[in-house]
Amino acid sequence: MAGPPPHRCTPLLAVALSWLCSSVALAQTPPPAEPTPPAPGSVSVRATSEGISLHSADNALLLKLRGYVQLDGRFFESRADRPGATTLLIRRARPLLEGTLFSLFDFRLLVDFAANVPPLWDAYLEFRPRKEVRVRVGRFRPPVGLERNQSGIHTLFIERALPTDLVPNRDVGVMVHGELKDGVVSYALGAFNGTADGASADTNLDDSFDLAARVFTHPFRALGLSSLSGLGLGIAASRGSQFGSASTTGEAPLRSMGQQTFFIFRTGNGLGETVVAHGAHVRWSPQGYLYLGPLGAMAEYVSSTQEVHLGEQHARLRFESWQASASYVLFGGKAAYDGVKPTEPFGASAEGWGAVEVGARMSELRVDPDAFPVYADPTRAARKAHGWGAVANWYLNNNVRVATSYDHTEYEGGAVDGARLPESVVMSRFQVSW
Repeated sequence: MAGPPPHRCTPLLAVALSWLCSSVALAQTPPPAEPTPPAPGSVSVRATSEGISLHSADNALLLKLRGYVQLDGRFFESRADRPGATTLLIRRARPLLEGTLFSLFDFRLLVDFAANVPPLWDAYLEFRPRKEVRVRVGRFRPPVGLERNQSGIHTLFIERALPTDLVPNRDVGVMVHGELKDGVVSYALGAFNGTADGASADTNLDDSFDLAARVFTHPFRALGLSSLSGLGLGIAASRGSQFGSASTTGEAPLRSMGQQTFFIFRTGNGLGETVVAHGAHVRWSPQGYLYLGPLGAMAEYVSSTQEVHLGEQHARLRFESWQASASYVLFGGKAAYDGVKPTEPFGASAEGWGAVEVGARMSELRVDPDAFPVYADPTRAARKAHGWGAVANWYLNNNVRVATSYDHTEYEGGAVDGARLPESVVMSRFQVSW
């Protein structure tokens, strides 16, 4: 005899029981754990295109390991007129250590391992309670030259223009600076040991100090005109006194874009035959730039007046220089004072070609006519240098740049038979930064 037929409700009961068991199991499953915050005292390490950084759990302590290397080539049109100048060289090899302490203090230490250069460049501590007021103490760039205060990895040309010969390079001092109204106005005011034009100083050799100041504004930022926010205008000045000696004259030679000396004061045995700085030293410099999409432009003028002494003779000499440059980014980025940042970088994990920029400039430097023939030998020192140049830059990414430039400089005076021979030089650079 056949058994009774299965009950029709059995499948429904099985489904119901399965759903109930699943619900109970889900209810008993603990929720996913939230990310555990970093333990106090822990350190996080991060490596990006901007270098290697270590920071504390609360970001109050930060340490950055950065740097850059520049391999240059200089190829002069005529080796006969510049013997030994055509060369390959490591122009800069600078590891950089910088960071933040307790969210209030920034520090920077920049050294250079390139040949024939000072080992220490920047070494300072900065107290920044707010962006409007910051206090910097140590060795750094005084706030005078526009192109001088632009980082060497971001300059349009491989070498800076002639006005940089007339502004201080690095000096030891204390400076108050800051930004007002969200960057509409920036200011800097500092006291420094004082140094010769184009030179750096580590100590004060004459018991006098230089005061340096700069005011720079982006006027259209206040009006909310983003299209003209890249227009910046400013003026800088310094005033002090330098008193040189036979061993430390307080005067530095003037160099061309190809880094060749074209002006130097007379030197000899003792103070009676050597020109030394002796008195007031005043600089002033109107300056400005414009960055509008792919277009960039920069201009500056520098006047440097120095009292000098030779034996029983004394004079107040003025040197003047100006430069104007323009650039255009053909593709891959925008022009900027702090360098082109490729929007489509070239690299192992990227498919872009980076950014390409071309540029041109004109520059001139005039020596005070009263410098000749007493304080400078007209057969060795030029009265005037004026030149022009062109450059092409390929920014593969934020870390690699390849550049080629051409500079042509002509002179008035500086040779026995009249004018010093013109200088034409092709320069190339392979640059890696991190």
